[in-house]
Amino acid sequence: MGTTNDEIALELLPFLCVYKSGRVERLFGSPTVPPSPEGDPQTGVSSKDIDISSPSISARLYLPTTASTTATPTQKLPLLLYFRGSAFCIESAFSFIHQRYISLLSARASALIVSIEYRIAPEHPLPAAYHDSWEALLWLLSHSPQEQGSLTNSSNADHPQQLDQWILDHADFDRFFTGGDSAGANIVHNVAMRARSAGLTSRIRGMFLSQPYFWGSTRIGFEAGRPDVDLISRIWVFVSGGAGLDDPNINPLAEEAPSLGGLGCSKFVLVCVAGDDTLKERGKAYYEELKKSGWDGEVDLFEVEGEKHGFHGLDPECENSKLMIGRLASFLNQ
Repeated sequence: MGTTNDEIALELLPFLCVYKSGRVERLFGSPTVPPSPEGDPQTGVSSKDIDISSPSISARLYLPTTASTTATPTQKLPLLLYFRGSAFCIESAFSFIHQRYISLLSARASALIVSIEYRIAPEHPLPAAYHDSWEALLWLLSHSPQEQGSLTNSSNADHPQQLDQWILDHADFDRFFTGGDSAGANIVHNVAMRARSAGLTSRIRGMFLSQPYFWGSTRIGFEAGRPDVDLISRIWVFVSGGAGLDDPNINPLAEEAPSLGGLGCSKFVLVCVAGDDTLKERGKAYYEELKKSGWDGEVDLFEVEGEKHGFHGLDPECENSKLMIGRLASFLNQ
C-alpha cells in the first residue's frame, strides 16, 4: 500500500493529478523536442531556444527560409509574439505539437515567431503566466529601434537587456503582432489591455485570438447542453487559485471588466472559432462586443465549421487546419 503522501489530493482529469506530497503528475501532453537550428525537415524553418529572464521565462524562436541567419540581412519579416494554449497547466512551448504547428505557421506566413514558455499551474498559478507574458512583450519591444532604451520594467529592476540577433536582423516592428490559442488567446487579450495603460498601443499592429479561453458564470448560446461545461469551469478555478468565473481575466464581458474600447492594439484583431467548440460562443460574443466598443480598428471573425477545440494544432495537416493556418498567415501579412 502507498503512503499518505502518495494519495491524490486533487484531480483535474484528463489533464493532471496533484498528490498530497505536492507532486504533480501530468497525464496529457506531447513530449518536448529540441529546436531545429539547421531547419525543420518538413518546412525548412530554423528554430532556437533563448532565455529571456532566468529562470522563469524562455522562448523558442522560429525563422523561415525566406530569411538567412548567415548572410547580411536584407529582408524584414512580420513579427509574432505567440502564446501557446493548453489550459494554463499542461504542455510547453518546447513540446512536439507546438513545434510542429508554429513551424508550419512560420513557413506559411514567412514570419519570425517568438513562442513564449511561461510558468504554469499548479506550481505557479495565475497571474504568473500573465506576468511572464508581459515581461516577454517588454523584452521583445526592447529590440525595436523606436523602443530601445525607453522601456522600463515596473515589476523587476533587473529587466534583461540581452538582445537576440535574429530579432535585430529580421524583425519588422511596423508589422508586430501578438497571437495565441485557447489559454494563449486569453493571455493575448489580457496583455493587450495592459498595453493600453502602458502607452504601447501603437506598437502592436494586430492580434489574433484563436478559440479563446473566455468563460463566465452564466451559460450563453449552446453552452448549457455541452458535456465539458463543468471541466471548463473547474480549470479556471484551479489555475487561478480560486478566482470566480466572472473575474475580468476570464470573462472580459463581465460587468466589472474594463471596456474593450481600451484594447491596446492599433489596427487589426482576428477572432477565430471552431464550430463544434464549447468556447465558440464566448469568442463570438467577444467579437461582437469589440465591434461596438468604440475600439478604433478592424475586427474580423473566422469560423471553421464542424471542428473541435484546438483542431489545427492537434491535426495541422487536415484540410480545415490548412485553411485555418492560411487565414492566420494572411492576417500576419497585412
